[in-house]
Amino acid sequence: MRADSTTTFRTLYPPIEAYKSERLLVQGGHEIYLEQSGNPSGIPILFVHGGPGGGTSAIQRRFFNPKKFHIILFDQRGCGQSRPHASLAHNTTDALIDDMEAIRLHLGLNKWALFGGSWGSTLSLLYAEKHPEHVSNLILRGIFLMRQREVDWFYQNGTRSIFPEAWARFAGAIPEPERNDLVKAYHKRLTDPAFENERLHFAKEWSLWEGSTVTLVPDSEQRAHSVDPVFATAFARIEAHYFFNKGFLEADNQILRDAGQLMGIPTTIIQGRYDSICPPISAFELSQAMPWAKLNIVPVAGHSAFEPAIQHELICATDAI
Repeated sequence: MRADSTTTFRTLYPPIEAYKSERLLVQGGHEIYLEQSGNPSGIPILFVHGGPGGGTSAIQRRFFNPKKFHIILFDQRGCGQSRPHASLAHNTTDALIDDMEAIRLHLGLNKWALFGGSWGSTLSLLYAEKHPEHVSNLILRGIFLMRQREVDWFYQNGTRSIFPEAWARFAGAIPEPERNDLVKAYHKRLTDPAFENERLHFAKEWSLWEGSTVTLVPDSEQRAHSVDPVFATAFARIEAHYFFNKGFLEADNQILRDAGQLMGIPTTIIQGRYDSICPPISAFELSQAMPWAKLNIVPVAGHSAFEPAIQHELICATDAI
């Protein structure tokens, strides 16, 4: 159901507890936090979180009808409850795809639906392009295709025009001669041992920039969470690591190039019209490469999955599976 001015927005399902949680040892010495909730005999659906480095939380179980779905959440390498915390070793996109496949095999599933937003949409698409035979549905939000122009939009030349006061703080933390490439400048400060004593400061600034731009209406709770030291350290280090290395992809247009691999997978794309982090052009271009997909541009919404209109569309999309 598409939201409009007369719609009563769907809200999250009631809180539930995970019936099983564990850490799965994967290649490279990482231990991936994995949890299951809902109906063990229901439709398997994997929540693929953003960032990279964002981690999961209990509220994310609530997008799904717990009677209908076998709800699976995991924390990607280095973040959330996965270990080692904030580690960049053996932390690449291919490793994350392999981790998802290891989880599927560990749970004995043939197919599952993927539910991913922002970087979660990136990783869901890449996994599905590699393992299309194991994906039953795709529900994607806030599309990010890991192209250089999208990274430049958020960290250099686009979002700064919409949030100039937050940009002044984010860019102002870096000496002026280095501001022509803020991903590079922050990456150095977040990974170089020479900046170890200052690392937390730069991690908080990196994370606060995103926390200040993620919603259409300013959200003080989101901003406060973004500067939590544990969260910010993993989030900033891992994001900068991935974006500095161009997502570890073989080509800038890899996702669109390989979109034909997804033919036949029912796909819903939900995109905030005023998403300042991942603007709608990427969602539109993805829908052009996947003409069987349903594109839903939500008129009054930004980037966050928890904005009322976006949340409504996501719940409707999962209920429709």
